[in-house]
Amino acid sequence: MTRVGLLGYGIAGRVFHAPLISSTEGMDLVAIVTANPERQAQARAAHPDAKIVTADELFELDLDLIVVATPNKTHVEHAKRAIGKGVAVVVDKPFAPTSAEAAELVAAAQAAQVPLTVFQNRRWDSDFLTVGKIADRLGEVRRFESRFERWIPEVWDNWRESGAPEEAGGLLYDLGAHLVDQALHLFGPVRTVYAELDLRRPGVLVDDDVFVALTHENGVRSHLWANAHAANHGPRFRLLGSEGAFEISGLDEQEDALAAGRRPTDPGWGREERTGRLGVLDEITEVAVEPGAYQSFYAEIQAGRVPVDPAGAVAALKVIEAAFLSARENRVVTL
Repeated sequence: MTRVGLLGYGIAGRVFHAPLISSTEGMDLVAIVTANPERQAQARAAHPDAKIVTADELFELDLDLIVVATPNKTHVEHAKRAIGKGVAVVVDKPFAPTSAEAAELVAAAQAAQVPLTVFQNRRWDSDFLTVGKIADRLGEVRRFESRFERWIPEVWDNWRESGAPEEAGGLLYDLGAHLVDQALHLFGPVRTVYAELDLRRPGVLVDDDVFVALTHENGVRSHLWANAHAANHGPRFRLLGSEGAFEISGLDEQEDALAAGRRPTDPGWGREERTGRLGVLDEITEVAVEPGAYQSFYAEIQAGRVPVDPAGAVAALKVIEAAFLSARENRVVTL
């Protein structure tokens, strides 16, 4: 068995990591770190065989894998500590507050020969898997549009809405980490970055309205949106190619399913009724979405593979930093 310790039991730890680890054959969730009494009770109820421990106690355990699902500002310190113990480590996104810190983690893991990866679970969204399958049917892809839009008119009371720079809060770090990762994963390195970042909701301290335009080295242009006050949502993905287009709306259902207590071992996991639209003008074919597969992330680790190259997360953070600079100085930034 792969003995796993989980640092953090907020949304990331409770909804994503703990259920996915527990559903992976050969993995044993042996310890969970959370200081919050309510979350401790939730963890004990959902994972009765796991010990509730402090961070110091967790690092003294005999573990094969440590998962860092704590607030963004603590990702680096916990990951470094795991690497120092010689234990494989998963870091939730964003990998680190800065690309320099992320590069340091990659270098430290390579020097110690410790497996290191980043939890970019949305590479296994149903709609993104579908995009990957049909992209070559569009001819030469010229434009890629990607959106995460939500309707949250009131500011949440948590660290993600904090204006403190060390918290790495705001939508560009949060949902933007997925948007940028997906664009880079599909179309490769970026040449230029332009961004518009706004604070729209009353009392908000961090960006809650994000637009980022990327020009990839291969000529593809990616337009990315994240919004917390969108009362009507645009398409999740839209791709325009030389021979056709693809568009799909709605969101992958795996997060809601996990939050509701369903697991990847349940029959029909990841399957949806959604369809995308593929074709030219009125000659449209409905395309069924691929099944979502968040379980693949930890299955890859259990098989001895690194599911997400952390070097890609370093590149994504460089894009995010360029976006902040672009928005601040109202200019296009060349990487």
